[in-house]
Amino acid sequence: MGIKLFMFSFILTSVLFILVYIPTRLSQSPITIFKPTKSFIISNTSKPYPVKFAYLISASKGDVAKLKRLLFSLYHPGNFYLIHLDLDAPEAEHKEISRFVGGNTVFGEINNVWIVGKPNLVTYRGPTMLATTLHAMSMLLKIAKWDWFINLSASDYPLVTQDDLIHAFSDIPRDLNFVQHTSHMGWKLNKRGKPIIIDPGLHSLNKSEIWWVIKQRSLPTAFKLYTGSAWTILSRSFAEYCIIGWENLPRTLLLYYTNFVSSPEGYFQTVICNSEEYKNTTVNHDLHYITWDNPPRQHPRSLGPKDYRRMILSNRPFARKFKNNNPVLNKIDRDILRRRNGQFSAGGWCTNDDERGCFSLQGEKYGVLRPGIGARRLKTLLKKLISAPNFAKRQCR
Repeated sequence: MGIKLFMFSFILTSVLFILVYIPTRLSQSPITIFKPTKSFIISNTSKPYPVKFAYLISASKGDVAKLKRLLFSLYHPGNFYLIHLDLDAPEAEHKEISRFVGGNTVFGEINNVWIVGKPNLVTYRGPTMLATTLHAMSMLLKIAKWDWFINLSASDYPLVTQDDLIHAFSDIPRDLNFVQHTSHMGWKLNKRGKPIIIDPGLHSLNKSEIWWVIKQRSLPTAFKLYTGSAWTILSRSFAEYCIIGWENLPRTLLLYYTNFVSSPEGYFQTVICNSEEYKNTTVNHDLHYITWDNPPRQHPRSLGPKDYRRMILSNRPFARKFKNNNPVLNKIDRDILRRRNGQFSAGGWCTNDDERGCFSLQGEKYGVLRPGIGARRLKTLLKKLISAPNFAKRQCR
């Protein structure tokens, strides 16, 4: 009788486990990982890359074409790439980008390109964009070893090759954070510091504008507010601090910025500048070339061929924003990235020379860098930014 009772209990428990636990695990997979189609063998003579970057590439409805082009231009076997396509995008677009990533031989060989399997609904000017960034950061911390985290949108484009970027960053301290910040908020102090908003994207499956609460709040006294660019390059150490938060500051500010207008333009700035440990690690620059609309300078102007010379002279590694298939992108591809349509940017890891394009790789070329003039331009900018006089006087104040 005792054995029968035990067997009945065991079977019942097993059935409940199958019905409850397994479907839950399957439905809550947070990230789509594409397994390699074949083994990628790194030669014994290959050296590891000196630094590695983890990218979050955010896209919305209608961005698939721009997303594909950007990924080709940014790809490098030493880096890691996480794609977030907004939940508001139609299912057909989600499937298209999945087929694109899953069907690329190089992505499959290296297995360093992933898609967020359960995407978020992102509301313009709401905290859901910040939540998406922190979500991506936490996943990338868990699944890969990297030195810096870079957030880009599908409307961004690189102005250097990844070999240039890796080479230029290999000589600078790993604890530096490229966060444009200022405590002189001007009109933003009253227009963003005091209003209270609610982002429907936090609780609704339907996209809509943020809600404004009639009653306003007083400015904080427990911490100092900062603002700046939403585009950052963050060190792994600071990323861990924001996610793990061995102090309560990152969580406290996350709760505060949940009801803050355009929170991505203030959260990381306020966290890092109020942290005793990290406030002296900031390089006050977002490393983007952006031209703004006329006052109040809230919206970036779309770039075109007339902006090309100024973009290059800025020595910055990224620019935004670009419309799909803008002619200036073809010039950047041809003159800077040395890539053709449907191919990767030039790099030491490519099996083919620049004349034939870059579309495959070999194990013995893993770790090889071929930096060009873009690396020299970027090194000039970085040297200027982190030189002692500039670095000290542009810290958080």
